[in-house]
Amino acid sequence: MTVEEFPIKQDLKKKVRKIETGEQRHVRHEAMEAKEVLNEIVNHFSGNPESMDYFYERFEALYCDRQKPHDDKKVIGTMCVQIPDEIIYAAGAVPVRMCNGFYADEQVGSEFMPAKSCSLVKASLGMLKSGTNPYCDDVEMIVNPTTCDQKTKTGSVMRDMGYDVYDMELPPVKESEEGREYWRRSVRKFTKNLKDITGEKVTRKKLKQTIGKVAKAQHSYHRIQQLRKAVPAPVLGKDIFLATNAFFFDDLERWTEAMDRLGDEIEQRVADKHNAAGVRTPRIIFTGSPPIFPNLKIPLMIEQADAVIVADETCSSNRLLNDMVSVDEWFLYDMVDAIADRYLKSCTCPVFTLNEDRQRRLVELYKMYNADGVVYQSFAGCQVYELEQRSIAKILEENGIPMLYIETDYSPSQSGQLSTRIEAFVESLKSRKRKLA
Repeated sequence: MTVEEFPIKQDLKKKVRKIETGEQRHVRHEAMEAKEVLNEIVNHFSGNPESMDYFYERFEALYCDRQKPHDDKKVIGTMCVQIPDEIIYAAGAVPVRMCNGFYADEQVGSEFMPAKSCSLVKASLGMLKSGTNPYCDDVEMIVNPTTCDQKTKTGSVMRDMGYDVYDMELPPVKESEEGREYWRRSVRKFTKNLKDITGEKVTRKKLKQTIGKVAKAQHSYHRIQQLRKAVPAPVLGKDIFLATNAFFFDDLERWTEAMDRLGDEIEQRVADKHNAAGVRTPRIIFTGSPPIFPNLKIPLMIEQADAVIVADETCSSNRLLNDMVSVDEWFLYDMVDAIADRYLKSCTCPVFTLNEDRQRRLVELYKMYNADGVVYQSFAGCQVYELEQRSIAKILEENGIPMLYIETDYSPSQSGQLSTRIEAFVESLKSRKRKLA
């Protein structure tokens, strides 16, 4: 099937404006790249859940048609999952993830970053420079966390582009009380300063309401994660990644309703013993650098190689909605501190000096989801994930868990070589299953 045959709801070819200026041409090319990825997600797999149409159409509308779902609200751009959504919503704005981008954006981003820099960081800068994210012109402020060194240094680059940037300070150690208090102060300061951007003060009532709305979204997400434990696998991982990615820009309550419908359909599939994959398809845990639309290259390759992703440990999916805010007292700054704790204590990002939580989490996911192996993706130039893969590989080997490590960028040129490696890994898992049977 060619790109022109991509049939979600309407003919996207008619929607891409025929424009010739350099910046507009770049936007048009990105719309075509988004169309190609959606075509692969929708049409290269059979048995897609009907309730996924909502999410397919959301990405079509935003990335191909540039239709924004928040025209009536102020937008706060975020560069990391560590930025507390609850506080942004309570301040009368909506958070939109700006840490993504296309392959062509990575090339533009190379103008600002060293050659061996992280592909995601380069793509994000390229997207902001080229304006390929529909919110680039509308964002009131971009909140940039001091997580990895590369993201920290991009703050000055974004300022030079004309964006208003807020640095969100994150401690390098999360286990110490000093680190936790440092982060609480950072979140309190952020809560106070947001009023200057949105014009609305974060109040006790508003914050309690938004904690509840985000918690409802998390309940919907958790329900689907529980259903994915079923054997046979009721849904493919590529759809869960896409649905979760929609959380980055969609209306919160509408997204939650759509996830509820998806959960209902998956629940029925579990009851019917529906198998979304093959009879002997290996079950995969995905971890490492985050798969964010449109760069779902590796997850798609995995499932095209006759494996199924049943769970993940990434900041663009599982880690995004996994843990909930636990409030002891419903006073304003008690809630703010509880939100700060939720974003720090449960975080398993490799930027922290110690990360035994992530090692333990991966082993737990492998067992809980009856998995057969782990695929670890690291973007080229992402030092923290490149460095940590050794310790992850060691702990998995000690537990008898097979792992495939893949280092890649956004380029499609490596597809053949990567497909061969993934297919060989999947075949080895199938052989292992036969011997254990």
